[in-house]
Amino acid sequence: MANNRSSNQLVTPEARAALDQLKYEVAQELGIQFARDGYHGNMLTKDTGRIGGNITRRLVQMAEQQLAGQSSQAGRF
Repeated sequence: MANNRSSNQLVTPEARAALDQLKYEVAQELGIQFARDGYHGNMLTKDTGRIGGNITRRLVQMAEQQLAGQSSQAGRF
């Protein structure tokens, strides 16, 4: 993500490395060739959509698990 023109800003800038790692993991699992040089102009739109969709799915899953853990701990008091 050398030239990131996205208007989305991370609340925690340190999360960028974790999100990039997740992006590469998802692409590899889906069998999509992902250029690590920062240029992604040769990727198909459907592939970038699949990667983004899977990342979103995972992030939602992580948040749900975290919330479920917090609610079960709150019931212990």
